[in-house]
Amino acid sequence: MLPLHSLGERIVVLGPSNAGKSTLAVALSKKLGFPTVHLDQLHHLPYTDWQQRPEAEFAALHDAAILGEQWIMEGNYTRLMPQRLARATGAILITSNHWLRFTRYIKRTLLNSANRAGHLEGARDSIKWEMVQWILVKTRDSSTKYAKILQASELPMVECHTAEALNSLYRAWDLPARR
Repeated sequence: MLPLHSLGERIVVLGPSNAGKSTLAVALSKKLGFPTVHLDQLHHLPYTDWQQRPEAEFAALHDAAILGEQWIMEGNYTRLMPQRLARATGAILITSNHWLRFTRYIKRTLLNSANRAGHLEGARDSIKWEMVQWILVKTRDSSTKYAKILQASELPMVECHTAEALNSLYRAWDLPARR
């Protein structure tokens, strides 16, 4: 496993929904003192049930965010990935079993925790059939796609493909404990 400092000052965290990207990004931000950028918060309007912003507005927010000198940016949005990876200095890919990710989705939605990492300000989550399909079917094997994209970028990269590997990463880098 690469040492944390080898990833530089602009780190992207990729992976499927509910793999732990937001929580890891916050832990990295606390450890390194870099701002966290949650792409879901840029893509959706606050005080809604995850209503999307107009695409041009989201792209402008994304492109402004990547100009920062230091950041931990979590989220995928493949269509905007080329310019993000061009600015990034390191990458982390986290994945896990789709059933574990589905369980996390149900738990976080039912508990409706407003203080969870990456929560949309003022939003009240609800279970959505589209999200269930997204987790269990559409992105079931997305880790392969993200791994290929990151390998082609030639960025220093760390991959965690299980919950235990992610826990080991937290320990190895002495990150603040996950909740």
